[in-house]
Amino acid sequence: MKKQFIKIVLSCAVIAGGCTVTSCSRKSSSSKNVSRATGWKINAKEGGFQYNTDFKEQETAPGLVFVEGGTFTKGKVQDDVMHDWNNTPTSQHVQSFYMDETEVTNVMYLEYLDYLKSVYPPENPKYANIYKGALPDTLVWRNRLGFNETMTNNYLRHPAYAEYPVVGVNWIQATQFAEWRTDRVNEVMLEREGYLAKNAKYQAATGEVAGTFSTEAYLNRPESVYNGQIDSLQGKKKKDSINTFAKRSSGIIMPEYRLPTETEWEYAAQAQVGSREYNNYRGRKKYPWDGEYTRNGQRVGRGDQLANFKQGKGDYGGIAGWSDDGADITAQVMSYKPNDLGLYDMAGNVAEWVADVYRPIVDDEISDFNYYRGNIYLKTAIGEDGKVNILSDSVVYDTLPTGKIVAVNLPGEIKMVPVGEEETYLRTNFSSSDNRGYRDGDPSSSRFFDRFGNEEGENTKEMYNSPKHKVKRDSLGNLIRQYDHSNNRTTLINNEVRVYKGGSWRDRAYWLDPAQRRYLPQYMATDYIGFRCAMSRVGSKSKSKNKTVRSKKVK
Repeated sequence: MKKQFIKIVLSCAVIAGGCTVTSCSRKSSSSKNVSRATGWKINAKEGGFQYNTDFKEQETAPGLVFVEGGTFTKGKVQDDVMHDWNNTPTSQHVQSFYMDETEVTNVMYLEYLDYLKSVYPPENPKYANIYKGALPDTLVWRNRLGFNETMTNNYLRHPAYAEYPVVGVNWIQATQFAEWRTDRVNEVMLEREGYLAKNAKYQAATGEVAGTFSTEAYLNRPESVYNGQIDSLQGKKKKDSINTFAKRSSGIIMPEYRLPTETEWEYAAQAQVGSREYNNYRGRKKYPWDGEYTRNGQRVGRGDQLANFKQGKGDYGGIAGWSDDGADITAQVMSYKPNDLGLYDMAGNVAEWVADVYRPIVDDEISDFNYYRGNIYLKTAIGEDGKVNILSDSVVYDTLPTGKIVAVNLPGEIKMVPVGEEETYLRTNFSSSDNRGYRDGDPSSSRFFDRFGNEEGENTKEMYNSPKHKVKRDSLGNLIRQYDHSNNRTTLINNEVRVYKGGSWRDRAYWLDPAQRRYLPQYMATDYIGFRCAMSRVGSKSKSKNKTVRSKKVK
């Protein structure tokens, strides 16, 4: 009996040992450096497939705050005293993303201007309008019956306003700032990881090396970056005489900075995570903070306003010695408490540009996921040699309806062209490059549409009969501005009109509701509209896999 028991125990031990060996074998075969498709080694010294198998998650880029995505009700306004009828509540889902902690400040924008002036000196006729086209419009402060010359002359550059939100920037300038910021941050990342030499970015910025860095050019034709002089700027990753370049698969290159979509901005401003309990939101929020009032109800600071806005006719900040919001024009960023996501000034101070083209209707029948109107699909231009086209030292400019001249591209960037039939043929998800007017402004959605007629040249201005201002040059090169004096125009809406969100120092509390929406032509600027940047998150939805009963509020 005893011998039989010993045999059973030994048999179990052998089976257990076999299971252990098998499990180890399985674990070994599923190693991150062994392909589960072929069994070949990944990142082998002998060569073959190379990939960043140590990637954990996206790093938070400078100035940004993580916003975990989810479902929410977009357009849930509390009041509609303007009777715009441009906000119908719709259920939308937003992917996780990152957003600037504050609005872009004067000092941040001045860094951008300084870079452009150093790299593209306006004294050079080729670059004459690059720096000038990026300058904010400081004349927005002027009022026919107001003395505001102090702000006109000082607001942008004086150090007293360094940490105040930049204003006088139109939508086009804001998007160009975001593109520049993307390249500068990725330069830092590549330098840190050893793909670029230490301080390479300063050599380009000061003119020691001709040309600059473009993220897309680096990814598509790295040998063309810095005007073809990247060999001399290689970092420690360089192997002997062979250049080593980072790729998208390296996990080092950051996604682009950009303007947030209207849906992202509204979701982030509401910050409903603070009222979450398990998988429900408790109550409704009228403002980015809890409660239905604009004043602080806590013991410390009781009665003070929670945002910078116009409190009444002729009242922009209360009385001397007891200011309700501590400001009369804009205020220094971070002057008020952040919302539950850690974002500052999502109500008040300045309104903010978002990416979307304006339409009165949010078409949730077509999209309830990452809703955005404004897609223009482009592709890289390929030359006769089969390589991606890099724009030469010449600069293409565009003259806006206001007469302002802005650079369409900067030297060293990739040439982009609209997608064509090659990409759209027999495709069900899109059929053209420009989708700004899809189902609301394109030829097929207009009452003038003739299915059997010639659609060439038709655009949204048939459905939305908006003004057509023209700017041209005479024989001497002088600008001639021609305003549209027609009495037949019925709307300002077209594909060049963009949404801006949030209240400002000039607005009453009505506009502090995150769901409220307004619009302005993308080439115009004001003294109460600024902007902040966003960045998409790649990879997992959440930073933490642990669920909690309630979200932790930001103090």
